[in-house]
Amino acid sequence: MEHQIRGTVMQSVEVSLQAGESVYTEAGGMAWMSPDIGMETNMKGGMMGALKRAVAGESLFMTTYTAPSAPGFVTFTLETPGTIIPMELAPGQTIICQRDAFMCAQSSVQLDMHFHKRLGAGLFGGEGFILQKVTGPGVAFFEVAGETVEYNLQAGQSLKVDPGHLALMDPTVDFDITMIKGVTNVLFGGEGLFLANVSGPGRVWLQSMPLPNLAAKLSRYIATK
Repeated sequence: MEHQIRGTVMQSVEVSLQAGESVYTEAGGMAWMSPDIGMETNMKGGMMGALKRAVAGESLFMTTYTAPSAPGFVTFTLETPGTIIPMELAPGQTIICQRDAFMCAQSSVQLDMHFHKRLGAGLFGGEGFILQKVTGPGVAFFEVAGETVEYNLQAGQSLKVDPGHLALMDPTVDFDITMIKGVTNVLFGGEGLFLANVSGPGRVWLQSMPLPNLAAKLSRYIATK
């Protein structure tokens, strides 16, 4: 399976499939495709798999696109301005991502939910207790709001991040929530009460424009009655 990412702020990814290869996404996630591609919509993983996906922010139904006997392509597009991140995952390799970050993947890739291990991270982390867990083998694509910055944290190295800016991370990364210190910082700092503390070893991908921030900015220009 090959792919090509096009565009800048509203990217698309064209996935080229050889005969017998397939890729899946949530229902309604496809933008356009070649006429010889077949599609099948079902509850991938059965009822339990569908319920887990729903809890993790995906749709109950997933659609699989297959090249039955000849090569073809399927194109997927971003829902909001941002960046597409492709990853080739080895067998058993896992990526943890925020809800709605999963875009599409080879049929061999497993999509599941992931629970925060710590109460504080779940209550105040901005995405609740449940994130998404994507496990190889295979190629998976993720959509990130805005531009992307990647850090490879060494053991003991850490970053403090506004929780909404955390998009993806390796499962080895420790994620916890800390309260901002100082009354003035809390009242007038504009960052809320909490920051995420991410510690290595492992990679983290940060997004420059979380969707809640974008929505809050646009709301100022939307007339209300």
